[in-house]
Amino acid sequence: MAFVTRFAPSPTGYLHKGHAFSALTAYQAAVRASGRFLLRIEDIDLTRCRPEFEDAIYEDLAWLGLRWETPVRRQSEHFEDYRGALQTLIDRGLAYRCFRTRREVLDAMASAPHGDDPEQAPFVGGPLPSEREEALLAEGRPYAWRLSLALAREALGAGWDRLWFLEEGEGEIRARPETAGDVVLARKDVGVAYHLAVVWDDAFQGVTHVIRGADLFDATHIQRLLQALLELPTPVYRHHPLVTGPDGRRFAKRDRSQTLRELRAVGVTAEALRAELGFEAEA
Repeated sequence: MAFVTRFAPSPTGYLHKGHAFSALTAYQAAVRASGRFLLRIEDIDLTRCRPEFEDAIYEDLAWLGLRWETPVRRQSEHFEDYRGALQTLIDRGLAYRCFRTRREVLDAMASAPHGDDPEQAPFVGGPLPSEREEALLAEGRPYAWRLSLALAREALGAGWDRLWFLEEGEGEIRARPETAGDVVLARKDVGVAYHLAVVWDDAFQGVTHVIRGADLFDATHIQRLLQALLELPTPVYRHHPLVTGPDGRRFAKRDRSQTLRELRAVGVTAEALRAELGFEAEA
């Protein structure tokens, strides 16, 4: 079996140590398996993604010693692919227009039954009556396309209980997409949202192993459902531990974590960083 993995950053900021660890983990796995390592630029958020951040991704990864296949797939160049996948779900009656504002969605989640954990309240909506939907469309109200979990479950029938994925080191795990609720598949101003784009690209690029941070483990459950609905293959998953700073917090762009660019500027070498992160001197 061929081994194909990928590193898929979003150019919304500069890479930090956490990104370096994830990229090196995937790259090392590909090298050891004599497989392929892909770089994918996930730039569907056209308002936050910037060319300078994308250029820095290439510079930082090359500095780390990584090599990847070209051309690099940039999601912003493939909205037509995602529209086709979305249309498949719409045609099957599995996606619906949601006109609720962010505030209205949060209020609906807060008022929903939560079971034992009030912090885990997924949004579950459903399509509006056709007359109401037509009226809102005539008003020009913005909307998002959401996946209907209820209709997806109905469509899969007994297959719903056979939604499994293989997690390296853990074995088979039962996917529980209900924990995610009716996720957004696309917005009116953006042709696709994260889950749908990732699932489509992994299948299109022949990715056999998804190696990424533990913070994305929960996303696997809804992505496994989308794979089943779109009849796409399911990769093997490995969710690695997150790199944390001296304060115990994980590195994140929003916290202005020290970037690889800044480390390079103060003289840190790629060899030193790889050693600090637990990798061999040569990537």
